[in-house]
Amino acid sequence: LSLDCSFTCHYRCRALVRLDCSGPPDSSSEDDGTEQALEKDTNVDEPSKWEKTELDQAQVEQLIKEYNSQINSNLFMSLNKDGSYTGFIKVHLKLVRPVSVPATKRVPSLQTGRPGPRTQGVKRRTSFYLPKGTMKHLHILSHTRASEVIDALLRKFTVVDNPCKFALFERSEKDEQVYLRKLADEEQPLRLRLLAGPSEKVLSFVLKENETGEVNWDAFTLPELHNFLRILQREEEEHVQRLRHRYARCRQKMQEAL
Repeated sequence: LSLDCSFTCHYRCRALVRLDCSGPPDSSSEDDGTEQALEKDTNVDEPSKWEKTELDQAQVEQLIKEYNSQINSNLFMSLNKDGSYTGFIKVHLKLVRPVSVPATKRVPSLQTGRPGPRTQGVKRRTSFYLPKGTMKHLHILSHTRASEVIDALLRKFTVVDNPCKFALFERSEKDEQVYLRKLADEEQPLRLRLLAGPSEKVLSFVLKENETGEVNWDAFTLPELHNFLRILQREEEEHVQRLRHRYARCRQKMQEAL
């Protein structure tokens, strides 16, 4: 099944997929590979410039007013009586590897004459790629931690992979350079959003794989590993096909010139 959002799945798995598809993504917002060359990962131990900022109650109230006056949607922040505040953050999901979601295979009743009162569910898992450009708005509290945001995103998309496989990043643009910083588990994304303002260039949130330098293959199940091998084989075949096509075009151009 191929949807407008370029998501592809097995036809039997169609009913199990729960994704918000709003049609074909805007081509101007897609990554064309140039951002990858501009990205610069900073150290997770280096605190964000906003993380050092201390705010009192009056400053928080003033920042919320300024924030709400700058947005053109209904995704406002609101101050609570206990001094906390609530609001929305938008997280871009840029995952390279497939994710796993639960699938249930129904086993029919052993009584052939009439349907059984209950059906037995067999737990299974299926893997697929999240569509390019997938994003999600979350309504969170000021004290919601980055690790809790990751858990909430995985629940939204019914992903059953270990949350430790993912990390939330702070993305910013400055002087035509893209900077990425991995948030620590205890950091508060809504607080960073308030201090940075609503501009996505100043600050945005990205969910990516938790790269630690080495892949811990023991953390994956056997079906996942087999799936990775099939994916690698398919990518290799596609890469070889593109190379052959490229050289064939060059050979054709040379022959035309001769």
